[in-house]
Amino acid sequence: MKGSLFAFFGGAFITLQGVANAHISQDIGTWQTATITQFAGFVLALIILLFVKDGKWQMLTKVKPLYLTSGALGAIIIFSNVTSIHKIGVTISISALLIAQLCMTYLVDLTGWFDVVKQKKRPLQFIGISMMIAGVVILGY
Repeated sequence: MKGSLFAFFGGAFITLQGVANAHISQDIGTWQTATITQFAGFVLALIILLFVKDGKWQMLTKVKPLYLTSGALGAIIIFSNVTSIHKIGVTISISALLIAQLCMTYLVDLTGWFDVVKQKKRPLQFIGISMMIAGVVILGY
């Protein structure tokens, strides 16, 4: 239940961040917005880290270098989300974002990328994603 609650809040905040970033980018530009957003996220995470202190910094050397670059994907995420919102609106953008997330997680589970344990997929999961895609196509018209 706790995991579902965090997922819900994560999804809600991704949407709010995208809308806010779209407005900011109209005034200062998309890459400038991505920079400010990433910096604000870094500052907040650092503040929380100072209070929580639950990490094991000595384990940092055991993390694969590829994984350490994953935060850089945030800049691409922000740019893509903001540009999409400007071009097709919030609802279709977030719908497409969710479908892309589902498709990518499906591939990660199927292939075991990033050392994820491979999961066997059933046809109903593929049908569910297909129905979501059809729903977004309908929503777009």
